[in-house]
Amino acid sequence: MNSVSPSTAYYTRGVMQDELVEKGRQQAMERQGSCNRVPPQASESRKEAAEEPDEMDKLKAKLMSAWNNVKYGWTVKSKTFFNKISPVTVLGHQYLLNSEDEVERFRLAFVSRIWLTYRREFPQLEGSTWTTDCGWGCMLRSGQMLLAQGLLVHLMPRDWIWPDAHQFTDVDFEVFRPRSPARAGGVPIPTFGSPRGSNNPEKTIPNDQVLKCSQKKRPEYARDRQAEQVHHRLVTWFEDHPPAPFGIHQLVDIGKASGKKAGDWYGPSVVAHILRKAVAKTSALHNLAVYVAQDCTVYKEDVVRLCDLPLSQTSSDGSSQAWKSVIILVPVRLGGETLNPSYIECIKNLLKLECCIGIIGGKPKHSLYFVGFQDEQLLYLDPHYCQPVVDATQGSFSLESFHCSSPKKMPFNRMDPSCTIGFYSKNKKDFESLCSAVNVALSSSEEKYPIFSLVEGKSQDYGLEGHSSSSSHSGSSEAHILPQSRVSTSNNRRNSDEFVFL
Repeated sequence: MNSVSPSTAYYTRGVMQDELVEKGRQQAMERQGSCNRVPPQASESRKEAAEEPDEMDKLKAKLMSAWNNVKYGWTVKSKTFFNKISPVTVLGHQYLLNSEDEVERFRLAFVSRIWLTYRREFPQLEGSTWTTDCGWGCMLRSGQMLLAQGLLVHLMPRDWIWPDAHQFTDVDFEVFRPRSPARAGGVPIPTFGSPRGSNNPEKTIPNDQVLKCSQKKRPEYARDRQAEQVHHRLVTWFEDHPPAPFGIHQLVDIGKASGKKAGDWYGPSVVAHILRKAVAKTSALHNLAVYVAQDCTVYKEDVVRLCDLPLSQTSSDGSSQAWKSVIILVPVRLGGETLNPSYIECIKNLLKLECCIGIIGGKPKHSLYFVGFQDEQLLYLDPHYCQPVVDATQGSFSLESFHCSSPKKMPFNRMDPSCTIGFYSKNKKDFESLCSAVNVALSSSEEKYPIFSLVEGKSQDYGLEGHSSSSSHSGSSEAHILPQSRVSTSNNRRNSDEFVFL
């Protein structure tokens, strides 16, 4: 077996390499400076030129942007097929697609998720020539979707449904019966009357009649003005404009502290820390915190210390103890080069929890946001679609490009083992319930060691002082995930991976 427990030195190793490169660069500069003394003015001009992208870099970025805009600016529409017998799980809710009502409930729930994709023609990212994140920003977009889901459950009514979701009639999935002696290929069930029609040779109802029938069956959701205002405001927080607290500009800027820059590919653990810092930095949210687990471990006392509010403040739900809501992000590695199949059942059980807000991961160098599963296939939202930037400063901007009507599926065995799992708890009672439910889900793994652990105490008790996500120095740069002492000792073991094979 090739299962893996602690995953963090996967990033430590990358940090060490960056440090070695930087050290060599500094030594080279010192040697050059000792041999060739340059006048101060010339030195300053060279420094300014080094900070500004040269013409070749600009041309290269433009060519890459143009190619990626073409590559991701269109998509082949293909239907996704769902089994009507097996339940579909989406972020803690299950749908048995054996009736039109259940299919409609699933469709509305999926369309109501926030969908964040590549964008083009946004203001130039500082220190670069990039005006699009096509081809490199998919993990940042997946992280945005994970955070957006956490904000939805934090700010919106429970089981909120976007009122305009019923207008998405062009739905690219069908429900079918499994193979049977009568029909080996299965029988599709007409669902939403997609204007594209059906590719099935069987006789079907005309599109206009199906559309009318489906519209009659669809429930009309009351338009809650306050909820819609929150919905619009939430989307503006992810606008591709420098002031947006969770937009691509802010996330890239925060990532510089971890040695990342525009055009780099971001891993799920790095993105988790970027999201934590972004939430801590913004003034838009006062009663929400983000905790990032260390060494695949959630330290309960650190979470409590992060979420406890001063006695002068009161919680929004009126409970006796003031408590900040919290999003818990757990970076893990679920195998060596490929996913260890022994963890699949555990992943399913985690996605069944109402406190789970999804998983960011995907395929190698191809990030996806996983929101559920059916049978042996994961259900996901895909950021790899390039859309024009939306000016969210206009009060009446359309939300259509921020919601997806095309659920996609992928076999579990194609999932990259490196991922980050997200959870949300509104108050202390929810956090205690979360710990109990997650422990039960983790115990379902066939492996001796769980995917991650929830332990009593704080990280300082385990020699991780100064590296806790709940540290008061939350704004400080956090280049390492492992303690500095462990980073230094790992220099003697550069040829071996830091994660442990079990």
